[in-house]
Amino acid sequence: MKKIYPAASLALLFSVSAFAATPPNTLIVVQSLDDIVSLDPAESNELSSIQTVPSLYQRLVQPNRDNPEQLDAILLEDWQADAANKTLTVRIKENAKFASGNPVRPEDIIFSYQRAVVMNKSPAFILNILGWNKENIAQQFEKTGDRTLKIKWSADISPDVALNLLSTPIASVVDEKLVTPNIKNNDFGNAWLKMHSAGSGAYSLKVYQPNQAIVMAANPNVSTGAAKIPSIIIKNVPDPASRRLLIQQGDADIARELGADQTAALKNSAGVRVENIPSAEQDYMAFNTGNSANPLLKNPALWEAARYLVDYEGITRDLLKGQYFIHQSFLPVGLPGALENNPYKFDPAKAKEILAKAGIKDAHFTLDVENKPPYITIAQSLQASFAQGGIKVELLPAAGSQVYSRVRARQHQAAIRFWIPDYFDAHSNASAFAFNDGKSSTVAWLNGWDIPQLSQTTLKAVAEPDKAKRAQMYTAMQEELQRSSPYVFMAQGQNQVVLRDNVKGYQQGLNADMVYYDRVTK
Repeated sequence: MKKIYPAASLALLFSVSAFAATPPNTLIVVQSLDDIVSLDPAESNELSSIQTVPSLYQRLVQPNRDNPEQLDAILLEDWQADAANKTLTVRIKENAKFASGNPVRPEDIIFSYQRAVVMNKSPAFILNILGWNKENIAQQFEKTGDRTLKIKWSADISPDVALNLLSTPIASVVDEKLVTPNIKNNDFGNAWLKMHSAGSGAYSLKVYQPNQAIVMAANPNVSTGAAKIPSIIIKNVPDPASRRLLIQQGDADIARELGADQTAALKNSAGVRVENIPSAEQDYMAFNTGNSANPLLKNPALWEAARYLVDYEGITRDLLKGQYFIHQSFLPVGLPGALENNPYKFDPAKAKEILAKAGIKDAHFTLDVENKPPYITIAQSLQASFAQGGIKVELLPAAGSQVYSRVRARQHQAAIRFWIPDYFDAHSNASAFAFNDGKSSTVAWLNGWDIPQLSQTTLKAVAEPDKAKRAQMYTAMQEELQRSSPYVFMAQGQNQVVLRDNVKGYQQGLNADMVYYDRVTK
């Protein structure tokens, strides 16, 4: 059935460029939305959707906006942790309601966590860390009152780590009563929630038109304080130059992902300001060692040579103009325990020597990449620099959703990807890059890297109660992956967001899910 836009939303969506001032009650955001696969919080794992979902849904606890290492109670009144019995006893706020008006109940929490684990979409591995799986998830909860619930886990992790896991977007609580009538073919409402919302966040979803726009309206029932601006339109504008023009002439309030050149052009423009926001985003290249179409991909000599064929300085300084800085380990700067040494430099002669010693001739591979900055910019640089080392790289540029689909299907040979921690703990990244249990969709699994010893080390590290010992274990893991892994860690990002001068109260944190619109005024 064709979706019909509400008249007001329709008029705004397609007439933004008709006037050089946005409506006072509507925030207009321009960016690329072509990476979105779904707005279901149990499935969302792409940058644009992860930026959007927190406006629509809440979690039991969430990182503090100013100090993300601290967790704030959101849907909860309080909680108690029992480390010995691996349980959390939680009490829901009396006034916690969904946008529908339905109260938040223990049943909603149970439904949300069960559907996320059973559906087993891309971010489900986060909840798998608790020891939850399809077979045991139903036994992990005990309703003890109208607003109280016991949550259990079997994995050898501390209550602090468990709470961190439950602070991630996949642990968003959905309205069971609203979703249930929209379940089709036992899909837990997934098809419906791709395009609709059923949350308790500051906003609710009014319209989602893939590759066009997201329209959100303020939720009057939100328990954490009403949003200051009534509606938001996030408009898909694929071309960075067009986004720059819209923000410059006043047809947009916020512009993202402009790229280095477009942002630089706005730094002295009247009416706008460029905000530099630290980011935990790490850009890396991964070789799919499980792709039998190219046996070279599983050769550690290729991985080693590749580390000397990245023009790190040229990419970060010259091409991306300071939007990124060199970082060569899997924990980002800003996360406790990050390794900040960068042992690799661009050295084609060294790379050729490594390849020759391994007997590798006529090296080549295809590289999947999103066709937008900074990723396509990085890919083009790699194509040129790898050629100097005698390696032919064929670029396969595509929309973000296509690249995600290919990587998730493990059809790629190599891909440029980015990773942002799901929570403020080293295990977030370690469990992605250094863990493969053969079933969880971690980065290691997606790239066919079979690492039983590293996987065991990852499990030992998250269970280690001594903070100093734990930090040492993560340092050793970072060093090992630097030396020999199918990943080439290249750079860490610094978000640059352009805002009109009259836009106040916008906040954004290190992680992609830390985008806050509810305090914005203009």
